[in-house]
Amino acid sequence: MIDFNEILEVLTHSLAVFFLLILLTRLIGKKFLAQMTFFDFVTGIIIGTIGGAYVTTEVEGIYVLLSPVILTILVIITGFFTLKSIPARKLIEGEPLVMVQNGKIYEKNMRKIRYNMDDLMMQLREKGIFDLGEVEFAILETHGQLSILKKSQYLPVTPRDLNISTRYKGASSEIIRDGRIVEQNLKQNNLNHEWLYNELASRNIKNIREVFLASLSTDGNLYVDLREDDLSYIQEIEDDDSVI
Repeated sequence: MIDFNEILEVLTHSLAVFFLLILLTRLIGKKFLAQMTFFDFVTGIIIGTIGGAYVTTEVEGIYVLLSPVILTILVIITGFFTLKSIPARKLIEGEPLVMVQNGKIYEKNMRKIRYNMDDLMMQLREKGIFDLGEVEFAILETHGQLSILKKSQYLPVTPRDLNISTRYKGASSEIIRDGRIVEQNLKQNNLNHEWLYNELASRNIKNIREVFLASLSTDGNLYVDLREDDLSYIQEIEDDDSVI
């Protein structure tokens, strides 16, 4: 017999845990996501464990299995609201914050999320920037990662800067995967089996099952990798234990 009191219990406790975790996450801030130390990792596990233990101790029997279902539904509902409502998105996910603007550090925003210079310099180094003077804008995104725009004089030169025309380059199409022809991709590129077998024959490949992968680039070149490649030399990247 269904015990509606137990269902109500698991519902209220799951709601309490869910909204408490959202509140604690917002209080800890996006720095927790980007710069997770060992202490932060342990703290996160403890918070989650206590939340789960609260539900399991307050709810009896099989009804405790409703809790993960309810939490999943709440996540889906929250995702829907953040998709449809900008205020809800700002409340739950937060907003991007400017850390550096026009080459100047914005200390007010750094204090707002307890973000120090070591955090800033570490994330800049992770992006390959070791000199703060190269940065025009640095924005801390809602997921805790730093997005960076370098000053124009430090940006790499592109073909457009040199007025050089380039060809379109898109994603390659898999024509053969694990010895089987991907018919859909073959048709999408207006190709047929005769063309494919001629290409393989030109590479001295007689059996299509010998091919592990064949992909067609946007410029019409076919890349072919065989199952049993005869590599005369294989680069070793592991340490040699015999070397002292």
